[in-house]
Amino acid sequence: MIDVVIAGAGPNGLMLACELALAGVRPLVLERLAEPVDEQRANGLVGQVIRMLDRRGLYERLTEPGAVPEPAPGFVFGAFPLALHDLPDNSLYVLPVPQRRIEKMLAERAAELGVEIRRGHEVTGLTQDEHSVRIGIRDREPIEAAFLVGADGGRSTVRKLTGIEFPGITEDDSVSHSGHVSVDPELIGDDGGLTVPGFGVVPPFQHLRAENGLFTWAPFPHDVPKVSAVEWDQPAEGETSFDALRAAASRVLGVDVPIAQPAGPGPHLIRRLFGGNTRIAARYRAGRVLLLGDAAHVHSAIGGPGLNMGLQDAVNLGWKLAAEVRGHAPAGLLDTYESERSPVARRVAMHTQAQSLLTRPGGDVTALRELFGELLDHPSVRQHIADLLSGADAGYDMGPAAGPLVGRWAPDLPGLRELTRTARPLLLDPTGDLDAGPWAPYVDAVTVPELDTALLLRPDCYVAWQGATDDGLHKALGTWFKPA
Repeated sequence: MIDVVIAGAGPNGLMLACELALAGVRPLVLERLAEPVDEQRANGLVGQVIRMLDRRGLYERLTEPGAVPEPAPGFVFGAFPLALHDLPDNSLYVLPVPQRRIEKMLAERAAELGVEIRRGHEVTGLTQDEHSVRIGIRDREPIEAAFLVGADGGRSTVRKLTGIEFPGITEDDSVSHSGHVSVDPELIGDDGGLTVPGFGVVPPFQHLRAENGLFTWAPFPHDVPKVSAVEWDQPAEGETSFDALRAAASRVLGVDVPIAQPAGPGPHLIRRLFGGNTRIAARYRAGRVLLLGDAAHVHSAIGGPGLNMGLQDAVNLGWKLAAEVRGHAPAGLLDTYESERSPVARRVAMHTQAQSLLTRPGGDVTALRELFGELLDHPSVRQHIADLLSGADAGYDMGPAAGPLVGRWAPDLPGLRELTRTARPLLLDPTGDLDAGPWAPYVDAVTVPELDTALLLRPDCYVAWQGATDDGLHKALGTWFKPA
């Protein structure tokens, strides 16, 4: 019997596969599509997940050898420019890299770790009992596994087969056009801004709100530039085409936008979406079946939180599921996946809905934006929003453990990037005198003289205990790890 089957070879499913493999579990990944999708989807990574990838040694694979993440000097929130350069603790990181590159990198890493990926395998049914899950595959023999994880997107077959409800709201009054374009280089300024004759300069990577809609100009480095236009109260009809994109962009800005179809063989993105959904699964787990990423939550893409949340779902679930498979999990550990990650999904749903509202047309929204713009003059407000967007404000309840860092993501420390690449729990001890007792086989104890206090880090880099002596250490270890 297979330990864990993951349905879906997107970034979230592949990240989970890597985390399981690092923890000593060999998962099997099933993907419905015969070949990887080459079309453009997400445009990059935003938030704490960039630092998480760095702590797994994966950031350099998407950038260059020796590269280290740096906080972004600015971002965007609800079509407002968000200045971050003056914040005392800027937590927002941005990495503009196409999703297909992220998937390719994670697939290569999974292969290095011995993960098997079977393409052309579509999950069509499942039954489960207290010991295993029997998974039906189209035109193939069923597979039996100890656990099944649905990482198969917002229309998740696994979620539907399991009977988990997906409550939320659907908005159907907007039409979004997006696509790759080519632009006369003379119209692009040194800062990447696009000069639109008759309108002015459109800043790069900003949501520009106009009275007729929302416009975005995204000149991605080392990739084809992208334009998107969102309109409200437009008919949901017609064919997706470049001409439709150009016409929508011109309606939003009120002038002809100087864009042309991109050169080269492609494939080039051209997409139209009607409305949107904000939904969160009623449960993340049903017996031996769990949901991951978009299968568990969908929301507006504004601000790019999707991969940040989904990949961190995978990092949170990976070590817990591996402990359950290997018999190292204390009672209730696997259920903390939902109790920790579901509130994060609700918080992302909240701020993406708020941002979407701020971008809508209308005099009432204009008044709201005037007030919100005044609030953004205060650094404390921008710090709050940066932490919200990055996920740095997402602390977990660590039970009886105490200390200002407990339940928070571990701060950057000397050598931590190298220590966390194995995805093992870490006991960072400034004295070297702390004893992990019967949990020692599962925890790497490292002497770090630079620290003022000892820290116990879970594999997902969250602080589970903090102290100067071993008081409370064993209790914290017992909460998250089963003694040998």
